[in-house]
Amino acid sequence: MGLLSIIRKIKRKEKEMRILMVGLDNSGKTTIVLKINGEDTSVISPTLGFNIKTIKYHKYSLNIWDVGGQKTIRSYWRNYFEQTDGLVWVVDSSDIRRLDDCRAELHNLLKEERLAGASLLVFANKQDIQGALKPAEIAKVSKFQSFICIRDMFPIFLWLFTV
Repeated sequence: MGLLSIIRKIKRKEKEMRILMVGLDNSGKTTIVLKINGEDTSVISPTLGFNIKTIKYHKYSLNIWDVGGQKTIRSYWRNYFEQTDGLVWVVDSSDIRRLDDCRAELHNLLKEERLAGASLLVFANKQDIQGALKPAEIAKVSKFQSFICIRDMFPIFLWLFTV
């Protein structure tokens, strides 16, 4: 392989991003990915394992890894950490009773060395459901600010989204 081929390959790779979408089961990860990609969301079943969607955005290719969130699957999340550029943590804003579990699982993820350098987006989903917590309330209840101490290299963003 010539030098020019190597440079082209590196340039092409720079325009590809690996996004890992995780969160507790039923938080809406698959629905979000399908909506972003303009696909039908009328029939969705729980993700048992993972789905990969590639979304083109301008000159970038986003490879989104949508990983199941059931308790029995969470121990396998670590198999998807390598070369992750961005981590999207999806929170079901209406599932108040599981916010402690949500916080604990995210806390464990942020300790992972293989995710060092990845950007973190906390996605407050299901804002349209009555009684759903607002993003600021979720951040306060979940103590997301304290996670910055765990890894100050994680840029943290909090979005709200209605599917």
